Parts: sequence; C-alpha cells; structure tokens
Amino acid sequence: MAWVNAIIQGVLIGGLYALFACGLSLMFGVMKVVNLAHGDLAVVAGYLAIGVIAVIHIPVLWSFVIVVPLMALLGYVLQRTILQGALDRSILTTLMVTFGLSVVIENGLLQFFTANSRAIGTGLALVTGSFTIGSQIQIGYLPLVIFAVAVVVLLGLQYFLSRSRYGRLIRAVADDKEAAQLAGADYRHVFGIAAAIAFGTVALAGIAYGMYSQLSPTTGTDTILLFAFAAVVIGGLGSLWGTLLGGVVLGVAQGIGAQIHSSAVLAGFIVFLAVLALRPQGLISRGAPS
Repeated sequence: MAWVNAIIQGVLIGGLYALFACGLSLMFGVMKVVNLAHGDLAVVAGYLAIGVIAVIHIPVLWSFVIVVPLMALLGYVLQRTILQGALDRSILTTLMVTFGLSVVIENGLLQFFTANSRAIGTGLALVTGSFTIGSQIQIGYLPLVIFAVAVVVLLGLQYFLSRSRYGRLIRAVADDKEAAQLAGADYRHVFGIAAAIAFGTVALAGIAYGMYSQLSPTTGTDTILLFAFAAVVIGGLGSLWGTLLGGVVLGVAQGIGAQIHSSAVLAGFIVFLAVLALRPQGLISRGAPS
C-alpha cells in the first residue's frame, strides 16, 4: 500500500507541475520562446497574493480573482514591449532577455521581501485537510483540488484553441506567422494574447504552490522553473496535454524514488534524462499548441 500511496501522491503533485509547465509550453508552442523568468513570475504572483490578502483582508481564494488578471495584463504588456523587441532580433535574444528579467525579479524580491520563506493560507481547512482510503492511503484536499484545476485549465485551453476565433488565430500564427499576417492577422497582438494566457496560468500555479508549500525569492529558479521545464520536455514541447502527462510522470517518478531512496528529486530528473536520451521530442510531440 505504501507504493500505491506513493503513486497516487505522485499523480496529484503532477497536476501542480502541469500548471507550472502549461504557460511555458504555450509560449514555446506559439512563439518558440523559452521563458527563463517563468518560475520567478510564479513567485511574483504568490507574493502579490500575500500582499493583496494582507492589505485588503480578503479570503485567500479571492486573491486568485485579483492576481491572475493582473498577471495576464502584465504578460500582454511585457510581450508587446520587451519580449517582442527581443523576438524581432532573434530567438537567442529572448533567452538573454528572459534570463535578465529573472535576475531582476529575484533580486528585487530579495530586496523588498528578504530571503524569508512565506506561505499562503496556512491554517485553512483546504490546505491542511485530508481524507483516507483504507488504512494507509491519505489524500490531501489541496493536491486533489490543484490536480482538478490543472485538468480544467488544460480542457479550457484546448477548447479555446480549437473553437474560439482567437484560439484559431493563435494556432494559425504558431504555424506560420507570415502567412497569418498576409491574411490580416496582427501576429504581435496574437502573441500578446498568448503571453497573457501563459502569465495567467503561471499565476495560478504560483499561488497554488504558495498554498502547497512555501515561497521564497529563489524558489522560481531553484524549484519551479526546473520542474516546469522537466515536465514540458518529458511531455513534449508545445503540447498542452503533454504537460499534464509530463507532470504526472515526473511526480510519480519522484514518489517512487522517495520509496527507494530519500532523494525523490533525483529520481525525477533521472527519468527526465532518460526521456531526453530515448525520445528527445517528448512523449507527445507537437509543434504547435494542441
């Protein structure tokens, strides 16, 4: 039963990894941009939620309603200004720009919030509560809710990309931005919308992580970016459903690794390297978001 419990916990934590990876996969699938500031932006969202809760005195769950739209707006503005300017030069320039953005964010957080760790919603029944199945399997409410949110977000994005006007525009621009521009589409605006969605999903992930664990200014590069990148690569670059599969595979590998040896993170990255060696295109390979 201990092994079954480890697998279940790995699947559930895979939902959080999928939320981390969703925006990273979307930006790569649409713009071919690997956002090295992705994890730091999740931490920014978490700190924003902490600040909003402290200043306005609203329930924790209401912070999502404020922070997610703010981060989506930030994504659109950053894409239309800094990131688009970098894209107009080269893909390599975007790596340098997002790396610089990551350094600025991390040092800014250290300056204003110090290196102390912070958590969101400590003491909430959703955060601390759990239920048991049998005598040995214990499932927390929060990991289960996060997994369900990840599935709903991916279903919503799938529907948006396949059914809505802007979703079809995003797919068209991802396939061939020059042809889409000749057809009358403003690919820069479409890129901005894709970035807004990506930043919104990473805000969800950042707040969820702050409720699940603790945030610090270095969490973005030390933890979130690594897990998000591993989930994207395992699942397949540019594939939305691949991010869920990659997150679950990573989480299950860590759960099983924890049963074999205390270094759970090592087991996850061994699987990551194995996928790179045996199937470098990922388990589900798509060139455009799907």
